[in-house]
Amino acid sequence: MPGAHQKPATAARMYDYYLGGIHNFPADQEAAKVVLSKSPLLPAIARSNRAFLGRAVNYLTSAGVRQFLDLGSGIPTEGNVHEIAQAAIPNARVVYVDIDPEAVSESLDLLEGNEFATAIRADVREPQAILTHSQVRKLLDFDQPVAVLLVAVLHFVEDTDEARDIVATLRSKLAPGSHVVIAHATVDEIVFDEEHAQYWKRSQEVYRRQTTTPLTPRTKSDVARLFDGLEMVEPGLTWVNQWRPDPDTADDFKDNPHLSSFYVGMGRVL
Repeated sequence: MPGAHQKPATAARMYDYYLGGIHNFPADQEAAKVVLSKSPLLPAIARSNRAFLGRAVNYLTSAGVRQFLDLGSGIPTEGNVHEIAQAAIPNARVVYVDIDPEAVSESLDLLEGNEFATAIRADVREPQAILTHSQVRKLLDFDQPVAVLLVAVLHFVEDTDEARDIVATLRSKLAPGSHVVIAHATVDEIVFDEEHAQYWKRSQEVYRRQTTTPLTPRTKSDVARLFDGLEMVEPGLTWVNQWRPDPDTADDFKDNPHLSSFYVGMGRVL
């Protein structure tokens, strides 16, 4: 356990560690190494999620979406939402939201001088507070399409009904043409592989014991219900590496997509 003067581990900084980043502290490294000893595929899973995020943003800009609300955005790393979106649409607007003050601070440093992007500290479990936040309202116009990105964050909400309510609250404020993007951890199919099932079980124990954000993987049917009221964008709800894959990008899970352990999808507001 971290000492009295040591920053406690957070999911955002552990994710940064999995991606090979430098914005993490000893407590994050300690917890991440324990998880990696039990779930050695996590760096590949993190890379696959990051690649999916990039593909999703590219799709959205091609569809004309100019506004992005990235919840649980984490520590800035290569391929940030604003970089991808503004490469296609220079005045694309992006608000990053994270509960970790270090993630927000690093994001604000990165965004200095960028008038079309900012970062705020807030809890995804309080969606109404996010929607009414002064910085969010200043930068995003909810009378126009907005893309809400919930990539690798809702599995840190323990209660499934609460997770659905979060998405429903966000969706209720979105104009037609808006989109909701979700990437969510699962143990589907892995239950038939006892070794990987045990990896995930032990990983959950580490997150519960050493961070303030317990990990709660969900089934495909539970993740599908998060998209209630939305029109799914093709190819629907899939394994992370199978959503509009880039043939020029290496695929760690090409032969065993279920080992990616993530379902992803995008829904459109009609």
